[in-house]
Amino acid sequence: MRTLIILITALISFGVTAAMGFWLIPLLRKIKFGQTILDIGPVWHKSKQGTPTMGGFLFIAGVLVSVTAGFFAYLLTSPGSGVSNSYGNRLFAGLVLAVACAFIGFVDDYIKVVKKQNLGLNEKQKMIMQLAVCVMYLTAMYIAGDTSTAVMLPFFGSVELGLFYYPLAVLVIVGTINAVNLTDGVDGLCSSVTFVAALGFMIISAILSVFEMQLLAVAAAGAMLGFLVWNFHPAKVFMGDTGSMFLGGLVVALAFGLDLEFLIAMLGIIYFCETLSVMLQVASFKLTGKRIFKMSPIHHHFEMSGWSEVKIVAVFSLVTAIGGALSVWWILSM
Repeated sequence: MRTLIILITALISFGVTAAMGFWLIPLLRKIKFGQTILDIGPVWHKSKQGTPTMGGFLFIAGVLVSVTAGFFAYLLTSPGSGVSNSYGNRLFAGLVLAVACAFIGFVDDYIKVVKKQNLGLNEKQKMIMQLAVCVMYLTAMYIAGDTSTAVMLPFFGSVELGLFYYPLAVLVIVGTINAVNLTDGVDGLCSSVTFVAALGFMIISAILSVFEMQLLAVAAAGAMLGFLVWNFHPAKVFMGDTGSMFLGGLVVALAFGLDLEFLIAMLGIIYFCETLSVMLQVASFKLTGKRIFKMSPIHHHFEMSGWSEVKIVAVFSLVTAIGGALSVWWILSM
């Protein structure tokens, strides 16, 4: 029964996401919710000016509908079958986190598109909102009984952090949300990388027999495939910060829901590299006046080096798959 529900959840997620595009994308065009391409990116991206944005609503709906349907279908068809209240709490706390992150992204997109302020929320405003959401998530997890302050380090084992766990958790959560946001800069990149990462989370959840996180992971994977119908190069819609921040929250929910926070460093290796490239670029320019990369985040460096968007997506997805394989190896060796 679990396998059937997992399959149905994936199909619902894919179907809702893909089908909604026929309605939402024309609506976004009609109300002129088009992307403004800033001068700080590659000049050839100017041809994408006006492409509908906030397409993240497609997969937000796909994930929420499919996870809710899958979870309650399992409860109804398999009473007393072992759905964990603890993991159930983590599942829905994670969904609330992702939706809250999407709201921050929506405010940012709304300011850019409707208010015509190209930079959206400033860094201080965005950080305050993200910290508030992060604290609420960790508080909800604690109240629900998730009081452990130990973390599993890949290939090293469990390390007890005590009170240091919470500032580290805040750093990881906020960093991941923004890292996923940075990855959204090439047609199909963030959705493809997140699809592969979701597959990794799905396999690991199955190995560990955590049905709730497997449900969330397969919903994320199905939604990403549904979104790629519209987002693969040349993109007919962009996810916007609404979508990328939702995905950041989703990645956090999966890793923290499994008590494997540092899976983000392996399954999210591309997110990490995107953020690191920006940090190194800024530090190098401030200290030496020289840039390390032709442009950051790093996907733009490869664009400036002559790589096509499709090649970037393929290579970055392959790197994510390698990180996924290493993650599965780690779990199997525990």
